[in-house]
Amino acid sequence: MTCYQEITCPACGSNLIMKSGRSAGGTQRYRCHKPECKTKTFMLNYRYKACEPGIKEQVVDMSINGSGIRDTARVLKINKNTVMSTLKKKSSSLVQVNPNFQVLNAAGNLTVRLERACEQAEIDEQWSFVGNKSNQRWLWYAVDHATNTVLAYVFGKRKDEVFKALKALLEPFGISRYYTDDWGAYERHLEVDQHQVGKRNTQKIERKNLNFRTWIKRLTRKTICFSKLETLHDTVIGLLINKVEFGLDIHA
Repeated sequence: MTCYQEITCPACGSNLIMKSGRSAGGTQRYRCHKPECKTKTFMLNYRYKACEPGIKEQVVDMSINGSGIRDTARVLKINKNTVMSTLKKKSSSLVQVNPNFQVLNAAGNLTVRLERACEQAEIDEQWSFVGNKSNQRWLWYAVDHATNTVLAYVFGKRKDEVFKALKALLEPFGISRYYTDDWGAYERHLEVDQHQVGKRNTQKIERKNLNFRTWIKRLTRKTICFSKLETLHDTVIGLLINKVEFGLDIHA
């Protein structure tokens, strides 16, 4: 009895497959001939597990679900350097402003859909550190007071210039009311008639802080799991915000 194995493309599922030589280890390579498929060549069996389809996506998903670099490497049975390089490559694709509130006009400038623009926003800064606790790394971000959706975020020190960078990202939204805590940067750079200090109207963003700390180990206050590189720290948190808050496909 003769048995045949149907080979399909791991990216698009097409069966328009042709042989495409062999690897250095002698393993047969295949090529997808579907015109719109971006897959170049693939193999059925890989010597290194990180080359298997779907592994890189699992690295990203685990990073935003409480797994550290070494946790991910142990579970997926790949090298920790592969985990770090995979996350670093994602940094260039992240956006800092919620695209669901924005649209590009004919001139290519960034504007805001008026029907989606928020009128009131809550702003807060969330503490974390990179390497050691003397190197503090703050996440500054704003949420829509009505929907509790993140509008924009930046990373940096707890200084006025970082808040001014966040404020610049929020200008297109046309926010008429800001709710914050009593940190001095807000009072110095927000108009008095647009600014209100107090915990009564910042409960949503404070709850968002707890959610972020639950999702990511790097934001937990008492932990031995922390980032050693600012790039990885910012990328992992940015991936979470881009996926959960902005609704973007972080695997694209």
